[in-house]
Amino acid sequence: MSDTPKVAKAVSGGVAETAELRPPGTGGPGPRIGWIEVVPVRAPLAGDFRGSYYHMTHRATLVVRVHTDAGVIGEAYVGDEDATAHEIRAVLLNEIAPRVIGMEVLETEKCWQAGYPATFDILRDRRIGLVALAGLDTAVWDAVGKFLGQPLWRLWGGARNRVPMTAIGGYYGEPLGPIEEEIAYYREVLGLAGMKFKVGGRSPEVDAQRVRAARAAAGPDFVLCIDANQGYSVPDAIDLARRLEDQDIRWFEEPAIWQNDRRALRDVRYLGGIPVCAGQSELSASGCRDLMETGSVDVCNFDASWSGGPTAWRRVAAIASSYDVQMGHHEEPQVSAHLLASVPHGTYAECFHPSRDPFWWNLVTNRGDLDGGEIVLTDRPGLGWELDWDYIQAHRIDT
Repeated sequence: MSDTPKVAKAVSGGVAETAELRPPGTGGPGPRIGWIEVVPVRAPLAGDFRGSYYHMTHRATLVVRVHTDAGVIGEAYVGDEDATAHEIRAVLLNEIAPRVIGMEVLETEKCWQAGYPATFDILRDRRIGLVALAGLDTAVWDAVGKFLGQPLWRLWGGARNRVPMTAIGGYYGEPLGPIEEEIAYYREVLGLAGMKFKVGGRSPEVDAQRVRAARAAAGPDFVLCIDANQGYSVPDAIDLARRLEDQDIRWFEEPAIWQNDRRALRDVRYLGGIPVCAGQSELSASGCRDLMETGSVDVCNFDASWSGGPTAWRRVAAIASSYDVQMGHHEEPQVSAHLLASVPHGTYAECFHPSRDPFWWNLVTNRGDLDGGEIVLTDRPGLGWELDWDYIQAHRIDT
């Protein structure tokens, strides 16, 4: 018997029936967007982190706050955009904000569509508009969850409330120390379920030796993926995959050079014998659909913060379910944990060593400890994170 109060409601023929009164915050118009605040943040890393063809010495992000007329504030941080942080902020404030001010946050699709034209400028990197849109979309969803009093993992589907978490590591030059020490830290200190190991910057023979050393250090019950960041030719990617066929590699991410990647991914997948993961470099749901239609991926790791926000990621997840493709997410655990927990075909939330991502470990104050290698999401509404504004102010970029 429900304890929710009921009220008589007139219907045709003069017969009365009862209807449940909606709890506060769930009926009628929702909060409207009043103004938007964007704070770019930048922090130095503990070393030079090198993948196959890139390196990083700093990490940057944008903290976005959507203020509503009901006093609800949607709050999120998105992206890792050092060189373009100011430009993304300008797009969000000058192009997207005027379009969405006054809109209801519960009308998430309307808000997303209103912001999407920021990606239409053919003379500007589309990623700039997409990250700006992701900032709006993620903060709007956080406001929705707070207004309804529900966590986003539940509002988005509620498949489960916990997700295994893995680290991204194994960088060239070992900025985190010898691989044995790095893996021991992930297992014994952070309590992670596994790691994704960098390859693609050396020959298949050398990288195979590195991965074998990682597997020996990790043991058989530790998830191990490899990520070439589009570093190999197709023959070299297949060569590496065959050298590692006995190493229980969970997936081979972005194995081949970008210019013909759908066919390249498909060939590595068919001939290499290791599941293939890609999607983080796609800009749209249709781009991910094409990866699936061509049989190029087993796992799609579309990045919500790079490509338009949770609304876009959820479209990709729906497409993936019809192709029997699993969903991952390229880093960004502050949003990916909720997304991956919401669907039955989600895989691993990814984080970094604290020296590689100071934001997840310092900006979020209430992450909680892992349980059996899994991040456990609570019933706190929205994203549920509390941000450290002293840290944000100490690392904000002057605008």
